[in-house]
Amino acid sequence: MSAGPTLPPGLPAQAYAAQRDWPGYFDAVAGKPARETLLLALERFDREPASRGGRLAVDLGCGEGRDTAELLRRGWHVLAIDGHPDALRRLLERPDLPHRDRLRTLLAPFEGLDVPACDLVNASFSLPFCPPHACGALWSSVVDAIRPGGRFAGQLFGDRDTWASLPDRSHQTREQALAMLDPFDLERFDEDEKPGSDAFGTPKHWHVFHIVARKR
Repeated sequence: MSAGPTLPPGLPAQAYAAQRDWPGYFDAVAGKPARETLLLALERFDREPASRGGRLAVDLGCGEGRDTAELLRRGWHVLAIDGHPDALRRLLERPDLPHRDRLRTLLAPFEGLDVPACDLVNASFSLPFCPPHACGALWSSVVDAIRPGGRFAGQLFGDRDTWASLPDRSHQTREQALAMLDPFDLERFDEDEKPGSDAFGTPKHWHVFHIVARKR
């Protein structure tokens, strides 16, 4: 994820995300708990026998590591990937980061990324920041990487979201999102659409799909 302009401190997280000011975003979300979609996926995994040798999760767009830390606490091996070096620095400096021997990191952009075989791809609010020209190839890599019985957890942005007008963001209609998930059984597919405003008080329409899906 490429960096954008630097904004003043103290704004809500979405202000920094809108401008791709990732250091500002990491500051704004510091100390936040793991995302609900990841927690639901982990609850589903906990009901199933663990694979021999431990499960591998790819945290795609790991940011400062709120989800990576939770995965490690739950006994997973994790490959944490982000396109901004400040993300991986902050992840590795987290005081609450357990079991570092089970963690690998990769500094890489979404474009051309080859996701390795794994049991879980976690992409919390990260896939929409893949440029549209690269989104199809990235999603194909995600689907191919997840082993049968594995899961995808994360978000897609809908076509009616205000940010859909930005040329460097990827958005899907409901039908397109469901078609992308055709190789999976849906365990959560919540469409969240509501009017609101951004951090500067400008009207913003939110349209997000929250997803947990199990690969057939």
